[in-house]
Amino acid sequence: MTPSVRVSFIAMALLVAACTPNGIDSSGGSGGGGGGVNHVVDVNLTLNQPVQTPYGQSGGMKPPVTNVKVGDTVTFMNSDGFAHTSTSITPAQSMNETKFPSQYPFTGKALNQAGSTLSGGWTSGAMQAGSGSQVVTADKPGTYLYGCFFHYGAPMRGAIVAK
Repeated sequence: MTPSVRVSFIAMALLVAACTPNGIDSSGGSGGGGGGVNHVVDVNLTLNQPVQTPYGQSGGMKPPVTNVKVGDTVTFMNSDGFAHTSTSITPAQSMNETKFPSQYPFTGKALNQAGSTLSGGWTSGAMQAGSGSQVVTADKPGTYLYGCFFHYGAPMRGAIVAK
């Protein structure tokens, strides 16, 4: 990817992200049956440094905690120079859905795109530099933890809170 293409992509991602500051829906709508806000999560291990969240250390994702309403959608955009995934961590893997597991939670299935709802689990598959994920719908209230298959220990992980 040439530097000018990368700068254009980052500028576009920032413009889209500016429409939903910190990934928080500001439309005042109730969500519910679709037609909600699309929240874009920037996936970039280099630019998004680790921070402490209520769920543990989160890095590589901006925002580290994305707040959505049921009916909203989430798309993950890889603005980094190498491959990443956005892969859900099941409640059984996180023990209680409120903390990132200390043990690596993924299998090779994380490398193949699957799933389209928060409650059903999802993985973007290996998103190459400059690419994005499928649209993932917030279908039920809850806290949904996720991470990168390649860089989970970095700690490249985040959370989505649906209300």
